[in-house]
Amino acid sequence: MSGEAGRAGRDRDAEGRARSARPRDGLGRPLPYGVAGVERQPEGVVRGPAETVREAQRLLDAGMPFHAHEVFEDAWKSGPERERELWQGLAQLAVGLTHAARGNATGGARLLRRGAGRIAGYVDDAGGGGEVYGVDVAGLVAWAGELAGRVERAGGGAGLDAAGEAPRLSGGSEPAP
Repeated sequence: MSGEAGRAGRDRDAEGRARSARPRDGLGRPLPYGVAGVERQPEGVVRGPAETVREAQRLLDAGMPFHAHEVFEDAWKSGPERERELWQGLAQLAVGLTHAARGNATGGARLLRRGAGRIAGYVDDAGGGGEVYGVDVAGLVAWAGELAGRVERAGGGAGLDAAGEAPRLSGGSEPAP
């Protein structure tokens, strides 16, 4: 689609739903039409929990938390209702990291805390280990609270390094090496 066509009308998918065709950067920010961007995550991919966690971790490690959020979004839309809060909470953590990396301290901290609140209930469900599908839920709740506090203290500005602050989803929540 040419830039003019994209601006003249709304970009639509095959079913006629509005979908922006603008390229995006690694943090999901729209770029001008015609500029090379980061390839988007395909929508509606049904993955098992282990594959969801692996793919989201790969994207987090690459400094692309916006894209990781899309993987979690697919999981909450295709998974069982009883897991909805888990996948939505993980998506909110990824979006919180995205906002913090973009320099939006208020939105980043708020989403980190909201996501942590959503997944906190799964700590008790995990049966002592604090893990669900290998996800270190307890560690992620602690990571989110610590990062939210740091982001608020630092305020807005240039943002933080998304890859450097990315949590480990399983086996502890320390930033990836």
